[in-house]
Amino acid sequence: MKKFCFPKENHLKNQVNYCYFILIAVVFMVNKSYAQQPVDYVNPFIGTSNYGATNPGAIAPRGMVSVSPFNVAGAPNLPHEKDSRWLSNPYVHENTFLTGFSHVNLSGVGCPDLGIILTMPTTGKLETDYLKYGSTYSNEVSKAGYYSNTIDKYNVKVETTASTRTGISKYHFPAGQSNILINLGVGLTNEEGGMLKIVSDTEVEGIRNVGSFCYYKPEEAYPVYFVAKFSKPADETGVWKKPKKYNGLEGQWMGYNGKTRLYKNYRREVLGDSIGSYFTYNFKKPTTVEVKIGVSYISIENARENLEKETQNLSFDEINKNTNSQWNKLLSKIEVEGGTKDDKTIFYTALYHTLIHPNTLNDYNGEYPSMAKRETKTTQGTRFTVFSLWDTYRSLHSLMSLIYPKQQSDMVKSMLNIYDESGWLPKWELNATETTTMVGDPAGIILADTYLRGIKDFDIEKAYEAMRKSAIQLENNPLRPGIKDYLEKGYLTTTTTKSGSVSTTQEYNITDFAIAQLAKELGKTEDYKEFTKRSTSYRDLFDREFNLLRPKNHDGSWFAPFNPNTGANFEKNLGFIEGNSWQYTFMVSHDVKALMKLMGGKKPFVNQLDKVFDNKQYDMANEPDIIYPYLYNYVKGYEWKTQDRVSSLIKEYFTNKPAGLPGNDDTGTMSAWLIYSMMGIYPSSPAEPLYAITSPVFDKVTIHLDSRYYKNNTLVITSNASENENNKKHIKSIYMNGRRHRSYFISHDKLVKGNTLKIILK
Repeated sequence: MKKFCFPKENHLKNQVNYCYFILIAVVFMVNKSYAQQPVDYVNPFIGTSNYGATNPGAIAPRGMVSVSPFNVAGAPNLPHEKDSRWLSNPYVHENTFLTGFSHVNLSGVGCPDLGIILTMPTTGKLETDYLKYGSTYSNEVSKAGYYSNTIDKYNVKVETTASTRTGISKYHFPAGQSNILINLGVGLTNEEGGMLKIVSDTEVEGIRNVGSFCYYKPEEAYPVYFVAKFSKPADETGVWKKPKKYNGLEGQWMGYNGKTRLYKNYRREVLGDSIGSYFTYNFKKPTTVEVKIGVSYISIENARENLEKETQNLSFDEINKNTNSQWNKLLSKIEVEGGTKDDKTIFYTALYHTLIHPNTLNDYNGEYPSMAKRETKTTQGTRFTVFSLWDTYRSLHSLMSLIYPKQQSDMVKSMLNIYDESGWLPKWELNATETTTMVGDPAGIILADTYLRGIKDFDIEKAYEAMRKSAIQLENNPLRPGIKDYLEKGYLTTTTTKSGSVSTTQEYNITDFAIAQLAKELGKTEDYKEFTKRSTSYRDLFDREFNLLRPKNHDGSWFAPFNPNTGANFEKNLGFIEGNSWQYTFMVSHDVKALMKLMGGKKPFVNQLDKVFDNKQYDMANEPDIIYPYLYNYVKGYEWKTQDRVSSLIKEYFTNKPAGLPGNDDTGTMSAWLIYSMMGIYPSSPAEPLYAITSPVFDKVTIHLDSRYYKNNTLVITSNASENENNKKHIKSIYMNGRRHRSYFISHDKLVKGNTLKIILK
């Protein structure tokens, strides 16, 4: 370098030019190396307040394991009747009392479950009561695949990361006595029961029962197996048990205080409720201990294999780097330019949240528990679990089809495996159990939508058979309660079901519409006609007095007295689930023109839709009405209202703060709404591959398409969004591949076959 930068006089010009070239190249490489990657924008604290139900713990993409700080100790003892929304996650941002780090968790769900296998580093005299050994904490740091804090009482710094099936923690202890506790007696729901066995002074294995999602069917608990390995041998190990009543001693023991029995090294195993183990060290100087915990739903042997195969001899830092790289690779499928730093943060954090659930169920060797019988089966790909389908059919799965079609294909195959194993498609599946949470028959919507978007590498005839079965079987139909009334009357009545007669009818309508669209694609003409007719039966529940949907009694009379506002804020009512008439009436995006006609035409339709927003009936935190702001696109001349509504909702409800989600993320559904909306497109109707167009937030969005499913390598959406003169946010014109596009909708097929969608704002 010195030779080129200090040239001889006769070669001055050429040498200086070369030197300049080298300097520019070096500057470019340095800038590129320090440029922020998509993963750098992820803020896992978003959604940890305001009932968002996310957590900041370390997790790999679609991971079975996550290592989350657990600060809702005592929550399982609260009565179910109380507001339990804040109990549905191991972490709430406002809470300050840490009782450990849970290793099997859910993200963005509205009901509690899991939050189990808690580890906790402590110092000083051994204490096994989590209310006594718990502590405040500080210095929190959370990134994609990494979480860290300092436990104030013990001055212990904790760092955590994760592979797909293993959680890895690094505890930085001061000199003196230090303890690592594994507590199986704490979790988010009431079921307990487990086993702990100390294998050696560096290893413990165990089982923890779970399975009471929404406090439902606790009798159907199932086991989670785990193995924990420590990087340093303990000076002393032991187990504890806190019995509900004292029936005398069990073997040899070291102490009993009326509540807890402690067993030293020679006591290697303990069974029952409220059990735990401890590994105690006496450090002469500050020392770091790494703990790796592998998990399985099949066996302890598989948990050990998961741990060994995924972490091998890798250090904490190496695993963290690998997981961070996995996140960045997936997040980089979408690249955005323009917008503010906060815009990029909420966008990529939303994309991060959509890549948590559905998550992996199978072990490293492919084994997983089958649906219903929990027999051991083997998959060649990924068997997914956590199908919160009432939520995710509206936005998340279509986003997966566009951005991650191979993952979506494997999710569909997992749903079909569930059908093979249990005889039914899933409704709200969790770890190979059916929780039957929420209403409707949503799986078929996703199967049809996926196929119609061009992802066809699954058994479509089996899928159609499964969809049709739930739509026609009259007896013992777990997916469509009240199907007899639905088929005979066209709707459920106030006596068919104790709540949600109208909204359940609407959900069945949407699934029937999906079946009809798929039947048409497959050439099943008679089915297409039949299910198309069934898909519009909600019209019989339209009451012109209110210009809204209204429940009917069994004899066909209107339910009275009727208040269309009843049902907001999760108030139970006969007609609607988690909502009221305002929040459901427009949930017929497959039949908007007919609804418009029922309401008296375009202007009354717009006026009634305006009332939802203006009278504060719109609930951004819940699924039924998240499509509403896009419905103005169906009314020529009012498309600008979609652009205004969407822009306002993004600014009001989505921020770079712990309360930065409008409420429960519902396993990524709300995050998917945000991703679409910030890009400037939104799936306007389930099982109808069509996107409504709105004003983008970014100047440029580059989607790297999967060549296994789409011919084009990239799709680019551009706009002049950053030109803020006169607050530009309304669409002036739209171009697809340089040609004027005169509709505010665009088909999925046209979008992915094109290269550039240009949206010009005025």
